[in-house]
Amino acid sequence: MQLPIHLAAWQRLSQLAAEPQPHLRDLLDQDPSRAERLRLNAVGITLDASRQRLTPAIEQALVDLAEQSDVAGQRDAMFRGDPINATENRAVLHVALRGGQAPGPWGAAISADVGRELERMGDFAEAVRAGSVTGHTDEAITDVVNLGIGGSNLGPHMACDALEDLAHPRVRVHHVSNADAWALWRVLKALDARRTLFIVSSKTFTTQETLTNAASAQRWLIDQGCPPDRVSDHLAAITATPAESARLGYRPDRTFLFWDWVGGRYSLWSSLGLPLAIAVGAQAFRELLAGGHAMDEHFRHTPLSDNLPVRLALHGIWNRNFLGMPSQLLVSYASRLARFTPFVQQMDMESNGKHTHTDGTPATVDTGPIVWGGLGMDGQHAYFQLIHQGRHKVPVEFIGVLDEDTPLPLAGTHHRLVNLNMRAQAEAMARGRSPDDTRAMLNRGAPGDGADETMTAHRSFEGNVPTQLLWLDRLDPRHLGALIALYEHKVFVQAAIWRINAFDQWGVELGKSMAKALEQRH
Repeated sequence: MQLPIHLAAWQRLSQLAAEPQPHLRDLLDQDPSRAERLRLNAVGITLDASRQRLTPAIEQALVDLAEQSDVAGQRDAMFRGDPINATENRAVLHVALRGGQAPGPWGAAISADVGRELERMGDFAEAVRAGSVTGHTDEAITDVVNLGIGGSNLGPHMACDALEDLAHPRVRVHHVSNADAWALWRVLKALDARRTLFIVSSKTFTTQETLTNAASAQRWLIDQGCPPDRVSDHLAAITATPAESARLGYRPDRTFLFWDWVGGRYSLWSSLGLPLAIAVGAQAFRELLAGGHAMDEHFRHTPLSDNLPVRLALHGIWNRNFLGMPSQLLVSYASRLARFTPFVQQMDMESNGKHTHTDGTPATVDTGPIVWGGLGMDGQHAYFQLIHQGRHKVPVEFIGVLDEDTPLPLAGTHHRLVNLNMRAQAEAMARGRSPDDTRAMLNRGAPGDGADETMTAHRSFEGNVPTQLLWLDRLDPRHLGALIALYEHKVFVQAAIWRINAFDQWGVELGKSMAKALEQRH
């Protein structure tokens, strides 16, 4: 394994970063080919990276870095099902979950297993939606509560919100992750136990927070009149360890499986997507899978220089490792994507928050950034001030949607305002406003408002903040699937370059084990 700092491209990038670079406003004004050169499109998603602090020399060196890091070889190993999660000796095959019926590089047996479980899950989801799944009084289920934490919650919850326009008119889906009692009670207090189904989502079926909520939910069912021997009528399990769920009384016909080669933060595509399939329907869930698969095909077969996940990853590498920016702000201007940043936050920080290379030696480069953010329109009136004039330098990734389908008479007006603000913020962060331009602006104001140096200083903006815009053609299952897969592959590419294992999470496991140890002592 060759460490990244020893690669010629890494050393070239270090040299370029040490040289004086033009301000973004100059790059935007003086490079007529820039907008076209730094625009990529795949699967209905367009990247506009013209406001990244990139020159042609930097762009080429970044692509060279991906090639010298053997990103393509590491990618192919993942798709083959090689045990690239070396610390747990596991394959990493969430890509197989959305691979369709045709066998992929992972083989026909895995495709058959995936297809069979997807069919079971889809049939159950449609049965719930049709009213044929009932509780102990034989009344149709009207409320589904997903109990899970981490990857068992963030993905399904995010996607249910993002695709809320497809929600079933009669069956409502709720999500509880936190083991704090109020988190569960605020959902339960509005529900009818006779018509409520709990989905308990846990890979190992030993997750303390989830099992605590599940036990409390079962007690609530009994207290609301459900006979103890009929509680299982109100339960379903999603797990990679069905023996554990069976031991706790979950019925086999309502237990849905996935495999140890599916990491929690990459599990939305598996049976853990059951809450989403109930919310939007099995066909829409399959469209989500199809969008993810289409991005997989782009990632597998497109040259690195034109590869959307690769380029997204490389821009992050440049900002993190060579411009010295330790965080990444991710903001959406579509309110239905409000939970997308927390979802990516887990995916990225749990994957790439590592301090060792894959061979166990200390990391010689900075690894995963701090990912934070939320909805851009709200951020404009809050933390964007720090981006514009604070002392931290924070790169920004914007996500917008081109099409608008909200059934309001003035939806088009809302949509224009939102996207105008997104474009304006990206431009303002990149260009800033020089003291000379600020003086001129102030001197054009009302008489007596002249540009004294104090006000000039307060109202000038350095700019030069690297930003990029991701535009979805529309927000539907296929485009959402492609967007999720895009970020999964971005995280993978950065891990491949940094030579770290993106698929274990020993820090998370430490906290769990210490909580259990404290419980035993007290």
